[in-house]
Amino acid sequence: MSKILVIEDEAAIRRVLVKILSEESETYNVEEAEDGLKGIEAIKKNDYDLVLCDIKMPKMDGVEVLEAARKIKPEVAFIMISGHGDLDTAVNTMRLGAFDYISKPPDLNRLLTTVRNALDRKELVVENTILKKKVSKNYQMIGESDGISLIKDMIEKVAPTDARVLITGSNGTGKELVAHWVHEKSPRSKAPFIEVNCAAIPSELIESELFGHVKGAFTSAVKDRAGKFEAANKGTIFLDEIGDMSLSAQAKVLRALQESKISRVGTDKDIKVDVRVIAATNKDLKKEIADGNFREDLYHRLAVILIKVPSLNDRRDDIPLLITYFADKIGKEQGTSKKVFSEKAISLLKSYDWTGNIRELRNVVERLIILGGQEVTEEDVKLFASK
Repeated sequence: MSKILVIEDEAAIRRVLVKILSEESETYNVEEAEDGLKGIEAIKKNDYDLVLCDIKMPKMDGVEVLEAARKIKPEVAFIMISGHGDLDTAVNTMRLGAFDYISKPPDLNRLLTTVRNALDRKELVVENTILKKKVSKNYQMIGESDGISLIKDMIEKVAPTDARVLITGSNGTGKELVAHWVHEKSPRSKAPFIEVNCAAIPSELIESELFGHVKGAFTSAVKDRAGKFEAANKGTIFLDEIGDMSLSAQAKVLRALQESKISRVGTDKDIKVDVRVIAATNKDLKKEIADGNFREDLYHRLAVILIKVPSLNDRRDDIPLLITYFADKIGKEQGTSKKVFSEKAISLLKSYDWTGNIRELRNVVERLIILGGQEVTEEDVKLFASK
């Protein structure tokens, strides 16, 4: 159920908007307010998914309502309603955070399309906010080695900027963790962090996933849908495994970086986006360029800041810290008493060849916690973690 508020001082227009939206979908719960003051009071008391707000109103105009709402309920999507003379103001409200605007008298198709798009984006943002709350507690950068200290210093310098970042390194080294840290230490940290695993999405669907689509763009496109770039507006999009992205999708990403515009699959209409792009890959992109699999111009757009995450074999001094961290974390997750690792057990684990990097180390620690004794010994490691 989507909860919508219509703030409009002209009773006839307000009634029409409420009627159109109520009849469009049984899932729309539509309420109304006759001026800006009553509108902002309703927003304070209720959780709305979308607000349609007139610009010129007595007591409190639409711009003031939008600015006040952004302070108390920044997650609420706003569509501004503009008269003929309000177009410049309507455009400016988008800079203040409005999703879009519609002109009076409202065109039925544009109104309903804009409402659907705004609700789609709100849904994606809410899902991302929930995910971010879950993962932010789990993302810590553990280590004091030279390689990790250098990365921490780079993040401190680059995070406050909008510079694009390309993160390289083998699977399991923690590239996603670096991306999260860059975002969470940036001025965009309160806005969405949208992650896209380019390798996990079929090539024929990647463009729709990134840029959205309009109804009828392909067989299963039964309604308009916002893409990940729109969902990440004002925030960060993380393109993981970008080396696996198709060349046609690469061309669209390049345009988004060059012009800050995207277009949904099935339409040429431009949509402005304000997104910071962080990308990651385990591939040698220069080799991919030479082989014709990756665009050189896109590489240079992405690789403003290069961060190479070292393999675990290159930061063995961090292994004791990682073992302690994982042991404590896994113990809490499993609801078991905390287990300690003997010095000989840690020394043996430090000597292993960690081809799976930190991901492999975590799995081994979990196995030893489950199968080993209260103190994990060298014999436990030989028995349960042999390479």
